[in-house]
Amino acid sequence: MNAIIGFIEKGKPFFNKLAGNAYLQAIRDGFLAAMPAILFSSIFILCAALPEVFGIVLPEAVSGWLWRVYNLSMGIVGILVAATTARALGENFQRRLPKGMTMNVVSIMLASISGFLMLAVTEIDGGIDVTYLGTKGLLCSFISAFITANMYRFCTLKNITIKMPPEVPGVISNVFKNVFPFSFSVLCCVAIDFVSTQFFGVRFAESLITLFSPLFSAADSYFGLGLIAGAMAFFWFLGIHGPSIVEPAVAAAIYANVEANLMLVQNGEQASHALTVGFNNFIACLGGTGCTLVVPFLFMWICKSRQLKAVGKASFLPVIFNVNEPILFAAPIVLNPYFFVPFLLAPIANAVLFKFFIDVLNMNSFIYVLPWATPAPVGLFLGTGMAPMALLCAVVLIAVDALIYIPFVKAYDSNLVAEEAFKASAPESREEPAPVQSAAAARQEPAQAAAEAPASVSEDKPLNVLVLCVGAGTSAMFANAVNKGAEEKHLPVKAQAEAFGSHTGILDEFQLVVLSPQVQSRYDEIKSDADRYGIKVVKTKGAQYIGLTRDPAGAVDFVVRESQD
Repeated sequence: MNAIIGFIEKGKPFFNKLAGNAYLQAIRDGFLAAMPAILFSSIFILCAALPEVFGIVLPEAVSGWLWRVYNLSMGIVGILVAATTARALGENFQRRLPKGMTMNVVSIMLASISGFLMLAVTEIDGGIDVTYLGTKGLLCSFISAFITANMYRFCTLKNITIKMPPEVPGVISNVFKNVFPFSFSVLCCVAIDFVSTQFFGVRFAESLITLFSPLFSAADSYFGLGLIAGAMAFFWFLGIHGPSIVEPAVAAAIYANVEANLMLVQNGEQASHALTVGFNNFIACLGGTGCTLVVPFLFMWICKSRQLKAVGKASFLPVIFNVNEPILFAAPIVLNPYFFVPFLLAPIANAVLFKFFIDVLNMNSFIYVLPWATPAPVGLFLGTGMAPMALLCAVVLIAVDALIYIPFVKAYDSNLVAEEAFKASAPESREEPAPVQSAAAARQEPAQAAAEAPASVSEDKPLNVLVLCVGAGTSAMFANAVNKGAEEKHLPVKAQAEAFGSHTGILDEFQLVVLSPQVQSRYDEIKSDADRYGIKVVKTKGAQYIGLTRDPAGAVDFVVRESQD
């Protein structure tokens, strides 16, 4: 098994490069930016639909108003994502432009929206068909965003612009500067739609859905769901945030399927599309990637090792809310040969069981979008419409995950118990064997190393620290530890946690940026932004990062020491 892990670890640079792909990052960052609108609309659909579960019929005026708010927010998600994805990709490209060259990100967003409308809108009876302005048009959103960002980059690099005399004010000059890339971007989308209409007789958005339907159907099969769930776990086992790679590839399907499921239920049919946002959040990642909801409880209840009991007590609460980095890096699970099989097998088993409940037991799939931090069993129950069958499904998934993990947890526990007994009986001068773990884990620094340098920061120069992770989960834990340590030591240090992608507008307010292990692949990107303001960026290792979240004094010493190096 160690040989297998070593072989897999050799491919980590390639997977890191894949995680750093500009287009995958743009899709993910675009969805993160649009998520408030998606969650906002979900609140209204829950208010409109859930009372019916209990036999409560809302007044027609109230129900109509709730549905109107939902339709006018979720119904334009395609437009929003076209803008936010174009912005994310444009900002990524801008970091790589030669010095002195810039692109107008706002103009890129507007051009992407215009291009999207050219691809997605169909005229009917003197009006327009809005079918593809929402989740059904997400593929058009990505295409429009990619075309636009690349067109602006091309025109900027080739200096294709309308040059105005020096006497013309800069604001006016910038307007004319964007005329060519804006026009080329939109006209490119017009041409694509024209070709689709001429050759296939339908607008591009409709032809695109027809083209990708077989892929969406394949992804919604037992094999497809298992592959998606297993891939997310595989990447995370390497220490690379798996959903960041896998979710962008299926983003259009998982959101479109939620709306399709809701329409099916409204028409009295079963919500049969398994591949949804809820599937990723609450089935394939039950308690976090790797389906680790049961693991901290197994550590506390069946393990004899002091280390695993301590890890279980420290991590069970975050894992309940789908933040499982504390257990991934503290046990560790990442690159630990003992956990390779269950970490991949549990998500695949959950995917197959969930599909079985839908296909054979006629349970509804997810019809609502809920925040990813919702406890997984609660998210499963609410997201599928509060059907009793969903409660049974949650119980079965938890039981199966426990059965999968128990043998491997016991084996790892036995090894650690033997090591702890050896350490307790061995003389201090005797050389102790290193714990059995992966090569990567063995290289990780202990959290206590942060305390080697004494904290020192002056009152006239307070230190503001920005902590970034994927979803602002573990970054909040780290920031809270820094703030608590600063308060205890009476130091003018303040830390703030953010999800990666939401930092661009506030970066200049900080003197130090701390990256969690999940966003290591974004280091070059954030460093490029930070260098413009003379801000230092520091990466952290898994066990070190998690250790500091539980060590306020060590956390504040760490950020002070790094800011002064």
